Amino acid sequence: MTADTSAAVRYHAPLLPPDDPFYATPPGIDALAPGTVVRSRPVEVALFGVIRQRITAWQLLYRTCDLDGAPEVSVTTVLLPWGASARPRPLVSFHCAIDAVAPQCFPSYALRRGAWTIGSIAPLELPIIAMALAQGWVVSVPDHEGLGGRFGAAREPGYRALDGIRATLAFAPMALAPTTSVALWGYSGGGLATAWAAELAAEYAPELNIAGAAAGSPVGDPAAAFERLNGGWFAGFPAAFVAGLRQAYPELGPLLHDHLDARYRGLLGEAEERSTFALLLRFARRDVSRHLRGGIGELLAEPVLRRILADIEPGTRAPAAPLLIVQGVNDEVIAVADIDAHVRRYQQAGATVRYLRVRRGSHLPLEFLIVPAVLDWLTDRFAGCPAPTGTCTVASVARSPRALRTHLAFVRLVLRMLAGMPIGATAGAASPERTSWCRSDSEHTDVVDKAPIAGGC
Repeated sequence: MTADTSAAVRYHAPLLPPDDPFYATPPGIDALAPGTVVRSRPVEVALFGVIRQRITAWQLLYRTCDLDGAPEVSVTTVLLPWGASARPRPLVSFHCAIDAVAPQCFPSYALRRGAWTIGSIAPLELPIIAMALAQGWVVSVPDHEGLGGRFGAAREPGYRALDGIRATLAFAPMALAPTTSVALWGYSGGGLATAWAAELAAEYAPELNIAGAAAGSPVGDPAAAFERLNGGWFAGFPAAFVAGLRQAYPELGPLLHDHLDARYRGLLGEAEERSTFALLLRFARRDVSRHLRGGIGELLAEPVLRRILADIEPGTRAPAAPLLIVQGVNDEVIAVADIDAHVRRYQQAGATVRYLRVRRGSHLPLEFLIVPAVLDWLTDRFAGCPAPTGTCTVASVARSPRALRTHLAFVRLVLRMLAGMPIGATAGAASPERTSWCRSDSEHTDVVDKAPIAGGC
């Protein structure tokens, strides 16, 4: 195995993952333990591929597995605050909302300097990642869909995230211990990946010290989301979902060929090449039932598809680590009822869950609005504070004095990023040497609803 950890990085426009030799699978991968680093390289991170960020970054190619346990490789981008010394510190595995099959949307490509990032979600999430770096934490950003962009597949995102954590802990320049405190964080498609990682951790990676998992709008019921979004303004998500699933589940291909007309099968081919927002534009208001031989009910009744849809639903295992789940009540992409049901499955299985239902904020803005609440919650988990439980509905997570201060810090950070200034740990940031005080919900939420659906606030 080889490693290149020199500080000097020669700038050039990055190759797409299918064309980049760094991503190539070496022989003998099946003999390696999960999480083994195959090769590494320092990289330059840039905002929207253009504004070079002063963030220390490496990429690790590591051994992981697919949904059936077959060995494969994936990549994680490991980030450290600029100028930070190598010492023990908490680790956050941040799962981007890739929500596409195309390789230009993989975080390992989309976060790099010179990358063509138009239409990808990962560059929009880089300031959130930078907020975690500002706490003094290490951040691992795995390509949780794998090299094939298998959007929607069961279990795989969790395996890749957990093995990315293993790889990061073993990577010598990080100077992290095997007992490092780890947190999981993601939103939307990244929230779904976070749920899978949290569910699988105790069985698949019991040695990891996972302090907590924060999942925003984690899809909950992918099959229900497919039916609801089909034919609407967000019909590109179901298209990408089907395109990813037919790669992960080969038996789906013949079924789609029998039920879908040639026009929509061609569109699925386009979906494999388009970025997330380009998908939304291309498929807006497109109803898949117009392309079906028989109705959508007939397709969904097929035993093969029913088995796949049952396989990809999260929430069947109780995560051992505490969970924070946040969902918009009026979310136009993910139905709050689906997340309510997802949370109930966790609660009934015995998981420790804090569920915040937020009345204000649509889908994409809410990812940024919840940052103060998530940062506070993760800081408390790293500090060993007791994890709160229960479900409540709040008016907002963005209007308390504490949240406003964090949002102001976020704006200042974005300005620093636009200016290409160093992104380092801020004064008073969380660290292993600093003990956090434990917070209540009222310190990062606005008015609490008087009638929570379960539990108290």
